[in-house]
Amino acid sequence: MTVESTAARKPRRSAGTKRAASASAKKAPLPQSAEPQLVQLLTPEGVRVEHPEYDIDLTADELRGLYRDMVLTRRFDAEATALQRQGELGLWASLLGQEAAQIGSGRALRDDDYVFPTYREHGVAWCRGVDPTNLLGMFRGVNHGGWDPTTNNFHLYTIVIGSQTLHATGYAMGVAKDGADSAVIAYFGDGASSQGDVAESFTFSAVYNAPVVFFCQNNQWAISEPTERQTRVPLYQRAQGYGFPGVRVDGNDVLACLAVTRSALERARAGEGPTLVEAFTYRMGAHTTSDDPTKYRADEEREAWEAKDPILRLKTYLSAEGIADEAYFAGLEAESEALGKRVREAVRAMPNPDTMAIFENVYADGHALVDEERAQFAAYQASFAEEGN
Repeated sequence: MTVESTAARKPRRSAGTKRAASASAKKAPLPQSAEPQLVQLLTPEGVRVEHPEYDIDLTADELRGLYRDMVLTRRFDAEATALQRQGELGLWASLLGQEAAQIGSGRALRDDDYVFPTYREHGVAWCRGVDPTNLLGMFRGVNHGGWDPTTNNFHLYTIVIGSQTLHATGYAMGVAKDGADSAVIAYFGDGASSQGDVAESFTFSAVYNAPVVFFCQNNQWAISEPTERQTRVPLYQRAQGYGFPGVRVDGNDVLACLAVTRSALERARAGEGPTLVEAFTYRMGAHTTSDDPTKYRADEEREAWEAKDPILRLKTYLSAEGIADEAYFAGLEAESEALGKRVREAVRAMPNPDTMAIFENVYADGHALVDEERAQFAAYQASFAEEGN
């Protein structure tokens, strides 16, 4: 039998089969350099454990303080979500489930350190002494950020995804040139890690040895896109390609987040350059109040992460060690309710936003199309008053 006849007898794959095989090959997982190492000091069951490189020794007052920070931050966040549902805020980005990542890293900062947040760092704002009610004016549409960044060394919220990492890098380069003994921290999410701005900030910070900590809150979902659709390696390992260290920390463990961030900040202040911290956590709620997470993730996933709740695990530890009793928890609950009431009253006392302001300052000399749109919107608004009559 000739070679030709043998080849002729082989079954031929259709074009569709070839495409399917090619697609399957493209989806094959890439090998990873190492199993992700998770820094943890407090297990989900509330058991204190040790870590060979990162450890921390806190007083009873400091431990109770971390718990109080998380409880009050969650209460504020819940009140803001409710206010949005009641029509008092235009939008809200909840931090539910990410309290440990934010409070732990926020309490690692010194007063002279500078923070560049995104739009979800309500817990870090709390640690920097920003009045919670000042965060809400922007989401009500009555200001562009109700606090002075220089007063608390806490920059205004950044809506553009990832751009604040470049701002932080430039600021840190300036800090180094000034010879100041301080550090800079930039917050961003797993979704933002796919932005070019973040890659550029990694490059510049490494080349200029900038005293900056990149704190990535990997809450598993960039709106409706899971982390595995964004990266083929653990996020913290990306730092290796830029020439600086990365570390993954249990983002639901406030003690570990505090220890790891404190170490990274000290490294930056010592002139050793940037660090990437990946806080491995979970966004328990929606991306924002305009999002419906039930459309893209399963209830079982959320339930699994609820068992790792950052507040519950610290409460378990405090109770087991006799650091806090029921009287303390009851007093904190009363303080929490008082905070919710203060926030609610403050927001309802704010003026209504000027709905026509969006048409101002678009063009210096005016524009016919903007004038037309302004008139149409004014007529639309007036129609509600007419229906009320």
